[in-house]
Amino acid sequence: MDISPKRTGGTASVGCPKTAAPAFALDAPLTGSCFRPQCQLANSRNDDERLPQFIQSGTMNGPQNGISSRREEANIAATITRPLTLQQALPYSPQTSTVPFIPYIIPDPSIGSGSPAEPVSSLFPRSEFDNLNNETAGGQDQHSKNIKQAVDFVIHDMKPAQRTKYNFRSVPQGQTRSASKKTSANSLTPVTKAVHDRLETYFRASKNNAKTEKAVNGSAASHARKPSKDGDKIPEKTPEKPSKKNSEKKTPNANKNADSSNAGTPQTSTAKVEIAIKASKNFDPSSYEDGDSFMQPADTSAVPLSNTTELPLVEADEIIVDTSEPAGGLRIEFPAISGTDDYAEVTVAPYAPSSLSARRYGNAQGQDLIGSSLDTRQRGEAALDSLESQLRTIFSAVGYAFAMEPGYDHIVRLMPDQEVAITAGTHQKLHGALQKAIELRAFDKVAVESLLQTIKLSEASLKNMDIIDIHIDENWDEAAADAWVAQLAEVDTAMKAARTCLRILSGGREDKQLYAEAMILRCVNLCKTITEDLVMPLVELGSSGTGASIFKLLFKHKKTLSTTFVTCQKLFALVAELIAKIELSETAINTLEYTASKLIFVENAHVERESVVGVQKFDGIRSVAMDILCQIFVSKPEQRQGIIDDILTSLEKLPVGKQSSKQFKLADGGSIQPVSALIMRLIQSSSGKVDQSGEGRRAALLKDIDGDADGEPQQGETETVARQGQSVSSLTSDDHASQQHAIAIQELDTVSSPLYDNATRNASYVINFIVKRAIGSSKSGDTPYRNLLDLFVDDFTVCLDSPDWPCAELLLRLLMLRMVQLFEGQKTAVPAKNMALELLGSMSAAISRLRSHVKRTAINFEGADADEMSRYLVDLAIHILDQKSQPEHLVAWAGPFRAVLEYLQSRSTEDQHLASAVAFVITDWANRTHIGYDSIKDEEAERDSELGRLAYRLRKMVEDRKWLASEYTFKAISANQAKLAFSIILLKSPLCESFGKILNILLGSMASDQATVRSKSLKSINQVLETDPSILDGDSSVIQLILECSSDSSTQVRDSALGLLGSCIQMRPALEPSLTPKIIDRFQDAGVGVRKRAMKLARDIYLRNRNKSIRCAIANGLLRRVQDPDEGVRDLARQMIEEVWFAPFYSNDGSAAYQTAITEHVALIIQTVKTGTATEILDKVFQTILRPNNKSLEGPFSVCSKLVIEMFGLLDNPDSEDASGPSGRDALQVLTIFAKADPKLFNVEQIRLLKPQLASFSGPEELAAFRAVTVIYKRVLPELSSVHSQFLGEVRKQLLLGVGKISSRGALDDLIACAKVVCDLLNDFSPMATLIGSSLFGIQRLSVAPLDAKRLNILGAYSIIVGNVAKHCDLDPQIEILRAKFPKWQGDSVPRLIVDIMTPFTDPRQPLEARKAALEAIGLVCQSWPRNYVLAKVYTAFQQVFQEQSPMLETMILRSFKEFLMGEERRSEASTQAAAAAGGKKELTIMGGTNFDDVASATTQRFLKDFTRIALSSQDEYAFLAMEVLGSINRQGLTHPKETGVTLITLETSANKKIAELAFMEHRALHEKHETVLEREYVKAVQSAYNYQRDIVKDPHGATTDPFQAKLHLLMEVLKISKMKNKQRFVEKLCYQVDFDLNKLNAKSGVPQHVGFARFIVDNLTYFDYQTMGEVHTAVNSIEKIVTTTGATVAQAIESEIFNMRMDLDAPPATEEASGDAEGEPADIAEVPVVGANVNPARFRQLASASVILLMLWEARTHLRKLYNMGTSRHDSKAKILAKDLNKTPTKVQGVHGDKVWEELQAHGTGFDAPQGMGAKCKALIELMNVDKEFKVAAEDAEGDMDAAGTPSEGEDDGEGDERGRKRKGGSTPSGRKKRPRSNSQPRKRGRPRLSSMEPDDGEVDASWL
Repeated sequence: MDISPKRTGGTASVGCPKTAAPAFALDAPLTGSCFRPQCQLANSRNDDERLPQFIQSGTMNGPQNGISSRREEANIAATITRPLTLQQALPYSPQTSTVPFIPYIIPDPSIGSGSPAEPVSSLFPRSEFDNLNNETAGGQDQHSKNIKQAVDFVIHDMKPAQRTKYNFRSVPQGQTRSASKKTSANSLTPVTKAVHDRLETYFRASKNNAKTEKAVNGSAASHARKPSKDGDKIPEKTPEKPSKKNSEKKTPNANKNADSSNAGTPQTSTAKVEIAIKASKNFDPSSYEDGDSFMQPADTSAVPLSNTTELPLVEADEIIVDTSEPAGGLRIEFPAISGTDDYAEVTVAPYAPSSLSARRYGNAQGQDLIGSSLDTRQRGEAALDSLESQLRTIFSAVGYAFAMEPGYDHIVRLMPDQEVAITAGTHQKLHGALQKAIELRAFDKVAVESLLQTIKLSEASLKNMDIIDIHIDENWDEAAADAWVAQLAEVDTAMKAARTCLRILSGGREDKQLYAEAMILRCVNLCKTITEDLVMPLVELGSSGTGASIFKLLFKHKKTLSTTFVTCQKLFALVAELIAKIELSETAINTLEYTASKLIFVENAHVERESVVGVQKFDGIRSVAMDILCQIFVSKPEQRQGIIDDILTSLEKLPVGKQSSKQFKLADGGSIQPVSALIMRLIQSSSGKVDQSGEGRRAALLKDIDGDADGEPQQGETETVARQGQSVSSLTSDDHASQQHAIAIQELDTVSSPLYDNATRNASYVINFIVKRAIGSSKSGDTPYRNLLDLFVDDFTVCLDSPDWPCAELLLRLLMLRMVQLFEGQKTAVPAKNMALELLGSMSAAISRLRSHVKRTAINFEGADADEMSRYLVDLAIHILDQKSQPEHLVAWAGPFRAVLEYLQSRSTEDQHLASAVAFVITDWANRTHIGYDSIKDEEAERDSELGRLAYRLRKMVEDRKWLASEYTFKAISANQAKLAFSIILLKSPLCESFGKILNILLGSMASDQATVRSKSLKSINQVLETDPSILDGDSSVIQLILECSSDSSTQVRDSALGLLGSCIQMRPALEPSLTPKIIDRFQDAGVGVRKRAMKLARDIYLRNRNKSIRCAIANGLLRRVQDPDEGVRDLARQMIEEVWFAPFYSNDGSAAYQTAITEHVALIIQTVKTGTATEILDKVFQTILRPNNKSLEGPFSVCSKLVIEMFGLLDNPDSEDASGPSGRDALQVLTIFAKADPKLFNVEQIRLLKPQLASFSGPEELAAFRAVTVIYKRVLPELSSVHSQFLGEVRKQLLLGVGKISSRGALDDLIACAKVVCDLLNDFSPMATLIGSSLFGIQRLSVAPLDAKRLNILGAYSIIVGNVAKHCDLDPQIEILRAKFPKWQGDSVPRLIVDIMTPFTDPRQPLEARKAALEAIGLVCQSWPRNYVLAKVYTAFQQVFQEQSPMLETMILRSFKEFLMGEERRSEASTQAAAAAGGKKELTIMGGTNFDDVASATTQRFLKDFTRIALSSQDEYAFLAMEVLGSINRQGLTHPKETGVTLITLETSANKKIAELAFMEHRALHEKHETVLEREYVKAVQSAYNYQRDIVKDPHGATTDPFQAKLHLLMEVLKISKMKNKQRFVEKLCYQVDFDLNKLNAKSGVPQHVGFARFIVDNLTYFDYQTMGEVHTAVNSIEKIVTTTGATVAQAIESEIFNMRMDLDAPPATEEASGDAEGEPADIAEVPVVGANVNPARFRQLASASVILLMLWEARTHLRKLYNMGTSRHDSKAKILAKDLNKTPTKVQGVHGDKVWEELQAHGTGFDAPQGMGAKCKALIELMNVDKEFKVAAEDAEGDMDAAGTPSEGEDDGEGDERGRKRKGGSTPSGRKKRPRSNSQPRKRGRPRLSSMEPDDGEVDASWL
């Protein structure tokens, strides 16, 4: 056997790279044969030309480094001119000796021994090699496959990845003869020539080799290597594949030009950077040679670089290593980097490593040549012996059994019918023996008679089931249950007997007599019986309900039942296997399909204690039932549609709870619905080619048996032949396909497209079925499809990234397309759009999760530990995420598809379910390949060839799933690698590539005109953001869209937007500073829920954010909510203030950090008080927190004490503009708040520290600190146990000294109050008496002369002092001091003295300022001494002021009354609490429990009208003050409820929120006490509210527009506490407020008054938030009654007076067609020449006004019917309601908004200025009335409508002639044509209405009246 080398692929040098791939030709005899190393071979130019390009250039081997310096060894063969001998070549060659078939014969050569190797010819004969050559030479084509196999084997052995690598010394160059390629090729033997021919196409340059080589010692890191003298260099990778001719050029210029011609790369700078590297002392450059010299041709000598005098031309971007440095160093020149513009970005795509996949050599035929495995034969023979031994034992036992001999009962038994049956244990052993024999292919050797006998023995047990009753009775007692359980042993035996029979049938035997139809049907019927009578009843048993008793009885036998279930599962699994192997009858298939379907839809318990057999046991049976259905689906394509239909129509049986529905366990640990798994498995199965080989063999066998060999082919046979004919290919190999790539792709498409279309069609059918039914149902409806759709989407998204369920992407993709169609459809209903948005959000979140998973996995796989496959997948994933990959990268032969496929196939032996996944992946791979090929525009031969080769292989895989495993091997794939590979495939799937479109839809829907759509889109966006927060990064518009939604008109949208903002902040904390103000703005939202959500979000931000300004803003916002009108919000605000300001400091650990936190917190509180507006309520908040219901809670008090101590430490801090620290003045302000909250927080020492603040008071600058101290002293001093009298005297002195320095009324009030406290403690009021006496004396002196400006100022100062002292101090005990001042005064009351002195200044003749000062002083006196209110001079002065209606003076009086009345309330509450604490009862001798109720009542009766007038005259603080007075009067019950009720209801509509909220609270309290009295005033209140809106608010409309809200909504809110009848009565009264008498209607110039009032009521009726359906029906029915009655009168008047139509002037009867269209529309009124030409203008306006009122009412009625889904006709079934449903909460229809009806109402309110406009209104009313064919006179149905719980036309129909009522008069249309007569003769026929009656009306008239 001649073996001599022809080509090698690697450099035999030290450091030889792993990619060296030598090849050999087999043309020389072994004896004396030689191996020539590549370095020697490279000396021949002709040989070089024959080498593949990458071998010539050396790219395969990398940089040639490490050249041996041992020249004496390198010169051994310097002069050799012939090939080396074997002994000479062995030291330099890797192991490459091989033979065609058996590679392991030759041992490894011993390297370095020096002894000649043993001749190869002595190791094996060469007869096979010679035979192959002879066969080829003889033209025996039948042996070509063996030759091809031999050649493939040789080439396979040359693959570098599968060979041991050796590094040898290099050989110096020598002179060789050049031989032509033609001569050498012709001299080869046929086999060797075949190897030679294959080499040219086999070795190709890998794409990885085109990459820039890494620098070795800084010598080769540039774009091109320095060219050697023969021009040997690496070709530059260019976008286009270079031609072969150009690639083989060898001149240096050509190579250089090739390097420099890089299109798209800018010219680089010629500047260089030189780096001098000092060489070693012993460095001798002459002892080194250029490594490239060893690869030069023979005619080129290697010249050392040190001897070179002239350097060749180099490129500007080269790195030059120069050794000519005189100092003995190296100089390295780098190209200078002049800028980034000199470089072009080149994307290098990852290519699959070539070492992953390898072809198998040694298929079944090759193994037959060598022989089958001895071990396998031995095991098969052993299995056969075991089986036959068992059968002999059984058959022997049968004979003994018939003979009644004992000892064989454990093997067989005699049945009651004297038949022998095998026992259960024997069946178990026999089944195992049968299965083993089948697996080891020994089953064919079993005698058919033995098998028939076994089947017959097994049938005895099956027949026994006919007499066993296994039904379960719920009425069993314990004995009956035990007897039933005892029968289960027989059932178990029967199932094992069926398993034995079916196992024999599954063995592939072609003996027809084995396949008895009766026996198969008996086994199938056994499965059905066990399912219906045993499995399903047991599974459906529960611990509660009717079966509870039997459940308890059988639960004790759980172990026995579980064993039966396991046997049943094994039987069903074998049935599924049998379906795939043999052709069953139609009856058997239908029975199995029915049985499996029933098992799948049985609801199993989801906890073990609720299952009598165990949850897992039945789940196993359900799983194999799914297998049965899948196998039927696969093997019977004609039944696929029926199977899918059965499954879909059974979906209603499924549970819709997530916990109870998801019982199918996934391989990775998750769980989904069993039906979801079944649907996916069926769709995956439909993508595989039906395996009809078994069917064909069985058909042929039957045909031979039946003698039909020469007959006509049957129909199925013809179809089989036709199908096989479709797959006939003109391509015979992948090499052929690579050359004919277009044909290969076309053939692949022909095979794979029908399969992919099948899967797509089935998936689309499923999706459309579920979606169509989900659209018509709701989550709370009767049908479960809406919830099921959510569950399906959840399941599909869970399985999306699992390689086991590849069709999940297809299902989700089709669902996504359907949802996009729904959302973008113009006629899609809002609920369907919401459903689409919700599901699109779920799918986009799943896609986003997938992308994040790929990113994370790519990061985890990176690193040194990652293997080659992982690194490749990571690179590919990054390229795909960056959108840089090409289609061919995804479908590469060793790419992600292959990895997924190998992973699935490696597990398919363990999990048979994966066969469908494998089929789908292959089909999807083929489909992607075809699509990718078509999408490539440019032509690249190498890429197209690879795609053609891939197409050929995929076609083979589609046709034969085992082809890949039999032809190729692949590196083992881990689960993580498979998941990453599958995720990469998904990233390029249509679903994931639609992520941008889905996201745009979700973002765009945030600006929808439908509120529910906006809300749903926000929730969907939230799902996406949770999975991929990076969407918020950069210049994202998402935040801006969310912020716009946060101020939306819809409460639901605002709430959703707030929730989404909270999620955004959690995901991106950097957004907190910008989003927090927007959240705080929502504290004042109209929606209570929105306010609460915003407050909770702000609290969370506060607790985690340390920014002081953000914390202050949040605290201020929370404090303002303490006064919220909603009690829940108020409580929440107080709770949150405690959580953020006190709770963090409850645990005092005494550490420095704690103290620092306290200091920072004090600064924060001070800043909050300083910058906020909630200071006035902070003390009440602190008071609530400090005095909780739980008295044992000491935490807040302790914290407040620490805060007070900390603030006292800040008192000496100076004021400064720097906000770095709080000032002492600011700390004093906060201390006043704590003093008001709880004076016990202070102690004596702290109080003493405040005294210097009083002494330092000298002017306005110190006023704030002075006032703060007075407030603190006023609160704290009475609470202290003991204070030194000297200290108190000094304090009083300082206070009195400050009286003259203060001009502020509030500060003076605090000062006098503090002085009063000090005087109380000192028990000495003489200084106060002296102060008031001197002040009164000064006032008295001012009265004797006219008051100029100066005297007025003095009067004002004295008056405020006098008033405040009298307000706070009881000076009657000091009356003697005043008598000394006023000797002529004989009175006994100091307050009366003050009133007497001040009253003259209230005279109208006095200056306004004097009157103001006097009234203020009198008011202050009367607050504390109310008897003075009833003095004639006092109330006369007040009456004079109210008559003048002077706001300034009225304000003084109102303030006085307010303080007096509120003081009375406090006194009443205090007395009530004191009485309750004392355990006594409150005295009832005085009304109200206070001493001045008579004064309050008298004053109220005297001035109530004035208070009401002031409250209703404006909306400013002046009106609010009057409202406060009215509120106090109302709370104390000082007047009749009807006197304030109307005013309160009116003020509820105020645009001032403070006034409206206070009026609402008082109205609600009044309504709770006096509902009966108050409801009579509601009609009057509505008129008052309209006048208030028209005259004061200047907005006569009845609703606000942003959002649409009725102005009387607070009135309806109060009515919620009333009974339903009362609410309905109010609505009815409100509607009839609009009704009018036509002749009395006032319609003067402008918009008539009643029209405006009607619009006000109609607006309210339209936008009320009704609480019950009864209210809605009342409103609609009342409106329809008004329109039917009043409308008839108005329409008749219009017809007769304006359009001149009379009953006696009817035109002749017209035809049906002439009277209008088919829908009864009237003739066009516009044809009348002149409208109202002869009508009185006043009458014309009157009729037009009436028309407008009625039209507005009708608009409201139509809107309400649409909004509450009441239908559009009174006879609509939706409009009818049962009495029991009247209390139900009405449900609004999504998509019906208030803007449209608002526009219509606005349009109706115009047009009173011109006759044309008024005529149009009249015409519109006539059209409305004439189109209605169902009007009747109201007198006939005015009563009893609501009693019938329906609409006014309840019980009517078009055909109820006499009951319809009569039509109004006016028998002809305005045009003179007679209207079509009504027919009462025939009732309306049932069924679908005419198409014309279903067409919507384009006008605003409702379609029901057409």
